[in-house]
Order: sequence, then C-alpha cells, then structure tokens
Amino acid sequence: MTDWLWPLLGGLLTAAAAGPLGSLLLWRRMAYFGDSLAHASLLGVAIALMLDLPIGLAVTAVCLLVALLLSRLMTLPEHGADTWLAIMAYAGLSLALVLTAAVGDDGHGHSLEDYLFGNLLNLTGNQLLAIAAGLLLVMLILARYWSGLVALAIHEDTAQVDGWPVQRLRPLLMLLLAGVVAAGAKVMGVLLISALLVIPAAAARFIARSPGAMALRASAIGMFSVAVGIGLGMPAHLPLAPSIVLAALCALLVLMIWQRLRA
Repeated sequence: MTDWLWPLLGGLLTAAAAGPLGSLLLWRRMAYFGDSLAHASLLGVAIALMLDLPIGLAVTAVCLLVALLLSRLMTLPEHGADTWLAIMAYAGLSLALVLTAAVGDDGHGHSLEDYLFGNLLNLTGNQLLAIAAGLLLVMLILARYWSGLVALAIHEDTAQVDGWPVQRLRPLLMLLLAGVVAAGAKVMGVLLISALLVIPAAAARFIARSPGAMALRASAIGMFSVAVGIGLGMPAHLPLAPSIVLAALCALLVLMIWQRLRA
C-alpha cells in the first residue's frame, strides 16, 4: 500500500502549499524565482554529501540563506531582479556540480540524482512526516500574513502606502518559497519543483476572479495533477515528477481553451 500512498501524500501536500505561493509569484511577476532558488538549493545537496550531513536539513538551510540573499540583492539598483535570479541559479548549480565532482561519488550519486529529478517512489514515512511538518508551518505563516503578501505581490508601492510592513513581508515571502522548494525538492526534484509552483497557478488564473479563489484553485489543480500523474505514471512505469508536470500542463491548456470558448 505504501508503494503508492507515500508518493501520493507527498505530492498532494507539496501541491497544496505550492498553489498559494505560486499565485503570489505570478502576481509579483517572479515566475523564475522558484527556478533560481531550486537550482541554488542543489548546493545544499553537495554540502551534505561532502560533510555527511542530513540532505534535507542542508537543502533547507541553503534555501533559506539563498532566499535572504536574493531578497537583499533584488533591492539593489544596479541590476534588475531577473539578473540576480539568473546569477544565483547558475552560480548555485555550477558550484554544486563542481563540489560534487570534487568529492567523488562514494555511493552517493543516487541521492544527487534524486534531488535533481525527484524520486517519489523512494519517499519514506519519516521523510513524509518531515515534509508535512515543514509545509504545515509554511501554510500557517502564509495564512497569518496572506493579506499583506497579496498586497505586496500586486503592487509594492501601494502596499507600503497602505501601511503594510513591506520591508518585512518581502523577505518573508522569499523564506516561505524557500520552505516549499526545500520540502518539494525530494518530491519533484530541483529541476521541476518550480513547474508545480507556476503551472497550476497559471491555470487557475483562467477560472478565478479573486486572489483567494486563485490560490485555492491553484492548489486544487496542483493536487489533481499529482493524482493524475501518479495514477497514470506508476502503472506505466513512467517518471512521476515529469508525469505530474505534464498533467498540470494539460489542465492549463484545457482551462485556457475553455476560457477562450466562453469569451
């Protein structure tokens, strides 16, 4: 039973948390932030393999540090946000690959591959509990500061005029995204976790008329994609993370066509 139950629960939990945060990313026009953070998070895997540390803990620590660094760099006037996102993504990924090559495989190569491409089938009960605890914390904080984060994402200057603590909310958003990326890295892999943030949220935009509705529907579309991807991928022995992404893409196309036909 656990052959499909742990992967399904892990994917559903990740998709549920990714929906609202993916919506915030789209409103803030930062769709590439998830990619940058995910690629840089691979450095945590390399550090864990070098120092024989728990991989999940190292990935989480690196994600949080990179998120704080990006939050600071993106306020500098010399370059736009997209420039810093690209620099962090390529630098983190390159450094991780160099460090991993320098250490050698030593029987750890499979762990690195799992974090690159995801491996839901290897998800254990203990890992699922750790993922659930991290995502629950993210969701509780997100619910507490939702109104301010929506205001920040839609228009930062207006949010500041309206009295929202923009200087605190900006890094908070980055840290919440880091939490989802760190938790979802084992589920979707660092190369595909951003797709679970962006595609369901983009699909939900076609059928939502308010920020709250878009966030909830993004979570629902993501969870539906997980169920379809696993339900079709496991019997056919297909890689699950790409199957989930393709299911989300199909949902996006269907909703886009439906919305066009209604217009």
